Amino acid sequence: MTIHVILDQTQSVQGAGGQAVMILFHGTFTCSLGSGKVLPGGVDTQIGRLGQERTLSARYILEGQDRENRSFHIFVENNGVCGDNGRITTTPVILTDAEELQWMEREKLTGTVESDGEDGVTIKIYRG
Repeated sequence: MTIHVILDQTQSVQGAGGQAVMILFHGTFTCSLGSGKVLPGGVDTQIGRLGQERTLSARYILEGQDRENRSFHIFVENNGVCGDNGRITTTPVILTDAEELQWMEREKLTGTVESDGEDGVTIKIYRG
């Protein structure tokens, strides 16, 4: 699955022990069943504590259409870490109402997050 995210708004708090950032976003996606959009309300929360790797936890719902024009939804909880080299790796958790994709609810999945320009990122989700 590939998700193209456009960043909408960022809010942050700088504390004595680190920083918390909340990033609101929208976007589009493609997967083996079809394609669609990221529904409003997607948010990525990143926390950077002094002396520790930055962590992230994003939650969002995808709404798509399959090849027969049937609607389906995928909930994604994508937790990860930002490595020293700038590489972001994630461990996605999926829930879906699409029977053809329900194997993703049981599968060990991994993901990557990479910049695709100044206002977006590409998220890729793979089988373990």
